[in-house]
Amino acid sequence: MITGLVGNIQHYSIHDGPGIRSTVFFKGCPLSCLWCHNPENLSFGPQLQWQKERCMACGDCVAACPRQALRLTAAGVSIDETACTLCGKCAETCPTLALTLIGKAMSVEEVLAELKKDALFYEGSGGGVTLSGGEPLAQAEFTLALLQTLKREGIHTVLDTCGHAPWKELAECAANTDLFLYDIKHLDCARHKQLTGVDNTLLLANLRKLAEQGADIWLRVPLLPGLNDAPEHISSVGDLARELGIRELYLLPYHHLAKGKYERLGLTYKLPDMAEPTQQNMEALRDTLQKKGINAYIGG
Repeated sequence: MITGLVGNIQHYSIHDGPGIRSTVFFKGCPLSCLWCHNPENLSFGPQLQWQKERCMACGDCVAACPRQALRLTAAGVSIDETACTLCGKCAETCPTLALTLIGKAMSVEEVLAELKKDALFYEGSGGGVTLSGGEPLAQAEFTLALLQTLKREGIHTVLDTCGHAPWKELAECAANTDLFLYDIKHLDCARHKQLTGVDNTLLLANLRKLAEQGADIWLRVPLLPGLNDAPEHISSVGDLARELGIRELYLLPYHHLAKGKYERLGLTYKLPDMAEPTQQNMEALRDTLQKKGINAYIGG
């Protein structure tokens, strides 16, 4: 039985492809983007999350831990990561869900059973299922098996990917994928590595191959002021899209909503002073792309 590590399954999603969708978030990503808005899915293993605002300091989690890795302090629950084995006993015991374990091993059948609860929404809205992350291709065997199963069920499939994966694995998944949401962080190789931890050679090569095969692709560009939002850069992204025959491009404005996630995971947020892009700038960049004949949108 093929299993994968799933971070979360989000129901009634309207920003991850056409129609009303369910989005499966995979754990693990080969990139480490400075602005990642899903830090809970960066790690390839389970993680404990503690939400201070939900904690009532009852001590049930401390008593439940078989490794004595938790203790109550004036600041809240303290977790000794060297002793914690991520068994999840504390999360199971917590009455307010202040402690949660992110990352669950699931079979294709278990995921499908959860997704089929939303079948009526898919049918009525032209929606379906989106695989996101993390990076689904980092669990290529499980991703392929799930895509194949969804296609047999007649469910529309979207693969949200950074494209940083062996071509063979991407090509196998492409045969069972209706639409790609393909991320472009930066076109400059060195700058891409500074921002994400890897260069963009592989992902750009894979993008070209997908386009050559006639895959349906929507490009998505996260917009970060001062990092990748120069008009010249966005214009170059538009040129690439037009060259490859890609007509849909989404500009995703940076936001601060992920800061709380980092705090709950005990991680350091790398861009604490980053400003959100102005609506005026977003519209100007969108207009630049539209003048090139690209169907450009803000958000989504």
